[in-house]
Amino acid sequence: MREEARFAVSENQVHLFQTRRFLPLFVTQFLGALNDNFFKNALVILILYRLAEVAGLDGQILVTVAAAAFILPFFLFSATAGQLSDKFEKSRLIRLIKLAEILIMALAVGGFLWGDPYLMLAVLFLMGTQSSFFGPLKYAILPDHLHEQELIGGNASIEAGTFLAILIGTILGGVIILTENGSTVVSACIVVLAACGWLSSFFIPRAEPPSPNLKLNPNVFAETWNICRAAAARRDIRLTILGISWFWLVGATFLAQFPSLAKNVIGANEHVVTLFLTTFSLGIGLGSLVCSKLLNGEITAKFVPFGALG
Repeated sequence: MREEARFAVSENQVHLFQTRRFLPLFVTQFLGALNDNFFKNALVILILYRLAEVAGLDGQILVTVAAAAFILPFFLFSATAGQLSDKFEKSRLIRLIKLAEILIMALAVGGFLWGDPYLMLAVLFLMGTQSSFFGPLKYAILPDHLHEQELIGGNASIEAGTFLAILIGTILGGVIILTENGSTVVSACIVVLAACGWLSSFFIPRAEPPSPNLKLNPNVFAETWNICRAAAARRDIRLTILGISWFWLVGATFLAQFPSLAKNVIGANEHVVTLFLTTFSLGIGLGSLVCSKLLNGEITAKFVPFGALG
């Protein structure tokens, strides 16, 4: 029976890519994550190895600020983004968010052409904002289009696609940006990727809102506090949020410091930075596969330290 169940899950995961219920969302998400990391890593490498020295700025500080600029919107706007995904039709929201990505990338082109690190940091903040509004949508829409037995496979495919996109974007951004005409190539690529993601979003089926009468809270800090307070009241949700948050905290910290480690400590070039980032991303992917194998389809926190205590 266990072998049959495992086969059924595998079959569900593969056949999803042949359906309109899932494939357009996967492509839209993949292109968005690819663009985020392509632009972000290209910017980090450009700042550390060229712009900081020209502008007489501390490259290590700017790289850390860049990481914070991208992550901060997820804290500020995620609660509000969740409200929007509950109140409005999701496929239309996704199209609007992907359209905003094109406009943001057009602004990024100006940053590359003028070589202005502050403008590009502002663009990175806007990219983080756009991603923070898309994040809740890509998960909230899955139960609308997938059957219950397809959800695990759908979530797994979205996560796998995300980390594959991170890997590809990280490598391409680091390799291309410092080549001859690298800024021009990167500028063209980020706009094209954003446009392709917008076009693919038109094929995502409608998903009606579960709470169309929900009253939006314009105070992002108050709404974030409300979400935290509600999560704290439920132990299962609280531990889940803490576990995921710790994972991303550690990951973001390492990713932010790899460029400075490569240049200032090891004295290596941008290709070593890309190697570090690639190895890190591959490690996360491998760990995910090993975890899936260990759990064998069982939903449990037994391999998370202290996750089953209390």
